[in-house]
Amino acid sequence: MSRFTRRQVIGAAAGAAAGTALVGVATANADSSPGKHTAHTPAAADGPAPFDEVFHGRRIQGLPAEGHAARSHSGHGTFTVLIDGRELHVMEHGKFGWSSAVNHYSRFPTPLEAARTAVDTLKGAHLVPFNPTV
Repeated sequence: MSRFTRRQVIGAAAGAAAGTALVGVATANADSSPGKHTAHTPAAADGPAPFDEVFHGRRIQGLPAEGHAARSHSGHGTFTVLIDGRELHVMEHGKFGWSSAVNHYSRFPTPLEAARTAVDTLKGAHLVPFNPTV
């Protein structure tokens, strides 16, 4: 009678956990119908709408970036967001929303929401220049 080794038991448990996680992801994707709230960005051919507002005493502006080089992976133009005239680096994550350099691990439905959350997170601090080449 052969006995299972510790390595075999751990491998089987890890495989079962991974399979359960995949089923959970597939079920969550199947449940996202148009009538339910999801974290997806609104479908717009031209990308997000420009904005200019004062939020908690800080001026936030957003506008499409100019030029042919300013194209994102989704085919929309990239977007420029400014807080008090300083650029907040924002990134589009396709259908998963937007994030910013301040809240990199969070996703927001629009760049406006990313900017508002960055203002809340900064708590009055000023943005420092973002240089992705360093």
